[in-house]
Parts: sequence; structure tokens; C-alpha cells
Amino acid sequence: MKVALLGTGLMGYPMAVRLLKAGHVVTVFNRHYEKAHSLKHFGATVVRHVEQAVGQADCVVLTLSDAKAIQDVLFSKKKIVLAAKTVIQMGTISPKESVELCKKVIKADGEYFECPVLGSRKEAKAGVLILMVGSTHKQFEQWEGFLKCFGLHPRWIGVVGKAAALKLALNQLIAALNSAFALSLSFVQKQGVKVEDFMEILRHSVLYAPTFDKKLLTMLHHQYARPNFSTKNMLKDVELFLKESRLHRLSTEALQGIEKVLIKAVKKGLQDDDYCSLFEIISAKK
Repeated sequence: MKVALLGTGLMGYPMAVRLLKAGHVVTVFNRHYEKAHSLKHFGATVVRHVEQAVGQADCVVLTLSDAKAIQDVLFSKKKIVLAAKTVIQMGTISPKESVELCKKVIKADGEYFECPVLGSRKEAKAGVLILMVGSTHKQFEQWEGFLKCFGLHPRWIGVVGKAAALKLALNQLIAALNSAFALSLSFVQKQGVKVEDFMEILRHSVLYAPTFDKKLLTMLHHQYARPNFSTKNMLKDVELFLKESRLHRLSTEALQGIEKVLIKAVKKGLQDDDYCSLFEIISAKK
């Protein structure tokens, strides 16, 4: 299949490699050309203009950072022909943004469905991402085999917007779990409790989540380079969740506190580091 992949960041790059290894003909576009250039070594065609990528493609895979980036790339002043093409949105955007994007693609005589993913670079490289599909039943049946390039068990969630909502719910949980862990870790350190004692008890309790061990050394060593998910993107997703939650009159005071911590981390210059850099704000000395 001829695939145009737009956006070769932390997730888009390894996903492009997966497509190429599966035998698809892949043309990639990134707003910063140099970040995509090395994909040529895997057999991709790398272009400087988005219309060059989309023009000959059967489907367009979006792994862009947010809805604004999608708007700028697909619906800018340049005429991007989407007729008879299927657009697969695989980034994290809000349900409302996904529904609106769907309407625009259909208006342009194309097809659209969403497939946000759970996982990071390691899972993307291995092809074991968790895939959540928001589409019609027909679309899911048609594209399930293609999606297995990224994850073995794509799951149909419902119509467009439903998978986007589920992805935001999961990302909110990531923010909540890791901020709570950072606070407890900081607390035991300042109380003089051995970290190994804290972790040993935690691991044998119902409170444990694997992400705690995954982020433990990163926090202890204060090394946040080569992020699996950046602080700025976590902040973006938290803000999207808060905005959607207000529409449903949910109580979000706890998450608003995490939002403030992430804003402080970004202001401190940690925006491109791993999101667990929020530990620096939570554990900071007065």
C-alpha cells in the first residue's frame, strides 16, 4: 500500500520504520525536514512539501503533535487533495477535535478514522502498541490488518471521538500516577526513609503500578533526556482533558494541581524532557 506518514517525531519515526519493514511504500513529511531525512536509509521517500507525500498515497497516517499541527499541515493555504484517500489520525487530540477533523476530511471527499495509541518509542519500534480505533464497523474490518503493523490487537472502541476520549482518559491517569509517585518518593527521601524500603513495600502492595519502576531511576538520577513522552505534550493532553471534563461538569481540582506542576516544569525549561521531570518541581527545595 502507498502510505503518506505526516510527522516523524518520537512515535512517528519508529512507526514509519514499521510500515517500511512491512513492505509498504512510504512517503514521509515532517515540518522539520532534517528530522525525517535519515528515514531514507530504511527506504522511505522523504519530501519537503506535504502535497508531495499525500498526492500518490492511498492512506494518510497522522502522527502530528496536536490538532493545530494537523490543521496547519492538511488544511493550509496549499491545496491538499484528500479525495478517495483514508486519513488515519493516530496522535492525541480531543474527541471534539477528532469529530471536526472527520467532517473536514469527508467534506474533501476523503474518509477518516482515529486510532490513538498507548505506548512509547520502545513499543512503537517493536510493533506492540495498544491501538484504540474510533471508526465505523466497516472501516475497522477493512483496516484492521493494516493497523496490526503497529500493534497485534487493534480494538474497536466506537464511532469517531470515542477512541480519542479513551486515550485522554488513559493519559490523564499517566499524569496522575506519576505525579503521585513523585510526591511520595520525594517525601520518603526528605524523611530519611530508604528508597529501597519504600519500593519493596510498594511492589508487594495493590498500590503498585509498573510505571513506578520504569520512572524510578530517571527521577533519582535527574536524567530526563531522550524522553518517551515530553513534558510539553503531557501538559497539552492534561489541558485537553480538563477542557473536555468541564463540558461534562466533572470535578477536576486534583488534575488542575498537576497542570500547575507541569506548567512550572515547562517554564523551568523542561518542556522537551521526559514528563517525569515534574519530579524536579515536586521535590524542589524551598
